[in-house]
Amino acid sequence: MPGGYQPGDIAMTSDPYSGFLSTHSPDTNMWKPVFHEGEIIAFAGGHIHNVDVGGAVPASLSRTLTEVHQEGLRVPPSKLYRQGVLDETLLRTMLANVRVPEQNWGDLKALVAAVNTGERRILDLARRFGVARLRDGLADLLDYGEAQARAVLAGLPDGTYHFADYCDEDGVGGDPLRLKLALRIQGDSAELDFTGTDPQTLSSMNVPTGGHPRHSLILVGVYYVLSALSPKILLNFGATRPFTCILPEGSVVNPAHPAAVGMRSLTCARLRSLVFGAFAQAAPERLPAAPAGSSSIINLAAEHPRTGRRVIAAVAPIVGGGGGMPHRDGTDGSGADAAYLKNSPVEITESEAPVRILRYGLMPDTGGAGAHRGGLATVLEFTTDAPDATVTARNRDRSIFRPWGILGGRPGAASTFTLNPGRPEEQDLGNTDLLHLSPGDVVRIVSPGGGGRGDPARRDPQAVLRDVRAGRLTPAAAERDYGVLIRDGAVDMTATAARRAGCRRARASMAAPSGPRTRRAGTPMPMPRWARRWRGCRPAGAAASSGASSPRCAPRRSRRRAPSSRRCCARTAPSGGRRPGADSAADGRSRRRALCSPP
Repeated sequence: MPGGYQPGDIAMTSDPYSGFLSTHSPDTNMWKPVFHEGEIIAFAGGHIHNVDVGGAVPASLSRTLTEVHQEGLRVPPSKLYRQGVLDETLLRTMLANVRVPEQNWGDLKALVAAVNTGERRILDLARRFGVARLRDGLADLLDYGEAQARAVLAGLPDGTYHFADYCDEDGVGGDPLRLKLALRIQGDSAELDFTGTDPQTLSSMNVPTGGHPRHSLILVGVYYVLSALSPKILLNFGATRPFTCILPEGSVVNPAHPAAVGMRSLTCARLRSLVFGAFAQAAPERLPAAPAGSSSIINLAAEHPRTGRRVIAAVAPIVGGGGGMPHRDGTDGSGADAAYLKNSPVEITESEAPVRILRYGLMPDTGGAGAHRGGLATVLEFTTDAPDATVTARNRDRSIFRPWGILGGRPGAASTFTLNPGRPEEQDLGNTDLLHLSPGDVVRIVSPGGGGRGDPARRDPQAVLRDVRAGRLTPAAAERDYGVLIRDGAVDMTATAARRAGCRRARASMAAPSGPRTRRAGTPMPMPRWARRWRGCRPAGAAASSGASSPRCAPRRSRRRAPSSRRCCARTAPSGGRRPGADSAADGRSRRRALCSPP
């Protein structure tokens, strides 16, 4: 911080390109130096996401934006408090650039209270144990986290594990966005090489990392993997020390200013699926299938008809189920890497915003079939009587590329977004994230379901029956996906055995199932014909060597406009009425390869 720190200072930033701490403009990061006897012994820090920070659209974020200047107010590292005195000029400037200033000021005050609480707690520890012991203890905790992470890596087979996954679109109406990872495990360390990932986009799906080899946005998936493989692991920054990331310059995981970055959360969800898939090849028996991988944050901006007050409110986060686990089914509704997103009670939402919730719950038949099925999707239907209401649905994805299954499990259901369902004017909104409503319009959004784990024919028929009785599965889906026939409320075991035998014979004649599989270390991953049209980000010149600095992405001459896989796949629909993307392209061997072959 220019000028250093004094007791009572509180600093903040919301600029994604100022040190890459805040990673999109609604995120406010705040920190306070903790002084003890005139010396800084620690920093207390915190982070909030503001619903709106101005910009081109309500709630500030949309894939339609093309540069960071459109994404709302950005505050470079600045002092909000100087020696305990509020900088009124900075505050007025901030509040003059947002749509609901009293809401933002309330959030800021809460964050200030949080860092002040952190300061008190640190000083309490210093008085109790002494500064030297406090510092030693913190260093020991980091070392312990590192040692535990290295022990996890040492228990995995050495080798290189390739994986690729896709965001549905690289922009509005665009082509799929390819993310590629080569995971190299050697002893108790690992390298995550993203060479081959697509260049930065003209939309806001870029992930600002500055090329940092251990940037937190890139390693979030690693934290989940470490926790799954060692549930008692101590997760702190020390656990990241065994990992090094290669992030090509000019790629979607290391964009150059002024690339828009507001929807980096969408890409980060796919990055987590990417990391899960790579590690699942190293430890397929210990890790789950893909989670839903899409967390649509629904915000409504409107003038409240009752109060006349302008409202910008979060209606609900619509997240899907977790992937099938080694020991149980995936969590329904909000599982795996989306479990931290909590909903608000319907009554609270309806009291604060001009919205009426018509339906909110779990969607049957959406979890990927498997010996352990994927978690069910969430469905939300709502309407508004406010004129000129605007809805933003941040992170819309997985309506084409479905969450992959593992070890023979099936992919989870695709997400859907519908305006006025069941009416003559019904409209499929796809991955639209900005919507203008008229009074009486109805919006329905269904999240993706989690991927399944293991052969569905190995699922206990009684477990299938329990799902049918609980409303998680329809009898038709029980027969179609699991080969279980239910008659008069009970399993017909004879018919089920015959049906499953027929299913096994049919699968034996089909191509390899979707999802990650064990691969001999170092074996290159074949890429389907339809995916070869993506150039991706590769080093300009020679290939990147292990441990080298981030290679520069080969410049893209123009935005991709080759025939997209979505249009290609639409020529022949998969059996069972599946949407395009019925099987993930994650390992380069999905059924889409056959669908997209020239006729």
